[in-house]
Amino acid sequence: MKSIGIDVGTSFIKVSLLDVKTGQCLASFTYPAAEMPVKAVRAGWAEQDPDMWWDNVCWCLKALNTEYGLKDVGAIGITYQMHGLVCIDREGRPLRDSIIWSDSRAVEYGALAFENIGKEKCLARLLNSPGNFTAAKMAWVRANEPEVFERTYKFFLPGDYIAYKLTGDISTTESGLSEQILWDFKEDAPAEFVRDYFGIPASCLPQHKPSLGVQCHTSLQMEKQFGIPKGTPVSYRAGDQPNNAFSLNVMEAGEVAATAGTSGVVYGITDKSVADQRSRVNQFLHVNHKQNDPHYGVLLCINGTGILNAWVRRNLVPDLSYDQMNREAAVVPPGSDGVLVLPFGNGAERMLENRFTGVSFCGLDLNRHGRGHFLRAAQEGIAFSFRYGIEIMKQMGMEPRVIRAGKANMFLSPVFSGTVATLSNATIELYNTDGALGAARGAAWGAGLYLSREACFSGLELVQTQEPKPSWKDPLEEAYLQWKNQLETILSNI
Repeated sequence: MKSIGIDVGTSFIKVSLLDVKTGQCLASFTYPAAEMPVKAVRAGWAEQDPDMWWDNVCWCLKALNTEYGLKDVGAIGITYQMHGLVCIDREGRPLRDSIIWSDSRAVEYGALAFENIGKEKCLARLLNSPGNFTAAKMAWVRANEPEVFERTYKFFLPGDYIAYKLTGDISTTESGLSEQILWDFKEDAPAEFVRDYFGIPASCLPQHKPSLGVQCHTSLQMEKQFGIPKGTPVSYRAGDQPNNAFSLNVMEAGEVAATAGTSGVVYGITDKSVADQRSRVNQFLHVNHKQNDPHYGVLLCINGTGILNAWVRRNLVPDLSYDQMNREAAVVPPGSDGVLVLPFGNGAERMLENRFTGVSFCGLDLNRHGRGHFLRAAQEGIAFSFRYGIEIMKQMGMEPRVIRAGKANMFLSPVFSGTVATLSNATIELYNTDGALGAARGAAWGAGLYLSREACFSGLELVQTQEPKPSWKDPLEEAYLQWKNQLETILSNI
């Protein structure tokens, strides 16, 4: 028996095929070869075409079917870029491009809702400000695109759209509603008071289902197109960060996961509903949440992480591979001889209270510094942003001692991994997994192909451990203090 995991990222679509018996990945396909475009019609905006996602999913499924055959697939799982808005009409067609996670246009709508609904009520029942999340994005559509709003039959998340295309079922999940800021944690039900405040009809919200468990079934068309048997359950659906945690077997209170792809995240599990009073980090339902057995994910999101490293490569060192960049950065001493990079150039930053600072390069000495200094400073700047966010999480009672991550993206860099480990005083464990494979495991468990957590993660392997580096501590702490002072100076002038 096999299970499929579909990862709807910002840059790529990845689809993995899991052998349920062995717990090993049989194959993965990623498409397209170049990054999917993000439309930025105005500063701070970011949109993608939902049908572009679906077309690329189809390419991957066709490739899997051609190479391996999909007639014995028993479950499908989906993970996706969080907080995006997809509006569809009664025929299931997108009415506009998706307003994705990094788009900042709804900040003022969320901020006004925070004030008018009441900060105490929001933090007590939503555990967040409405911020720049999906519900606030829908409020923007209502105010600025009334013709789209009037024609909207349902709105939901990117992963919900892919589930719809596979099955014809229009639905979301409980964890999905929480990431839209449409979940009432006090009532353990949809937050009708938020929907009412934004003037969104109740009919526009699809039905909600558990993240882990059978949600819907594939159509006959999927069997004709890809060989996936009609009636195959979609049995797992989660945003990319809850899914990243799930992929790493981070399921219980005190466990912590991290990722550093286009954006960066530290995601810790708690069994207590706790809110950051300034809504710099956020709390959502974890994939295994139940009313009588609560599991919440505390999410620190940093927009400007891997995207900065990719920008540096694309624009400054196009002749180098990422591995070559990592080796060149490693020659420079910790602290980069005074060069500092603030990586916040990918939209409003939640942990900076939805402010946009832009990227800053500081301390460059044209007589002393070369390319390697800049490469290391960029990676250290990203790691410093992790430390800054972890300090906020510590104020909420989270104290990471072990951080699990997939051996991928920025964690392939010894400079980055060593810097994060040293500054957070935590051991970093790197595993042989990714989002698509995690979704495939979740689907197999949700469909009953695995009967326990232990069986589900039997194929998960620890491949590398990164301990804090004592010799790096003093220069990194000094550099971090300078970096933090520079950031706070910029913030004070916004």
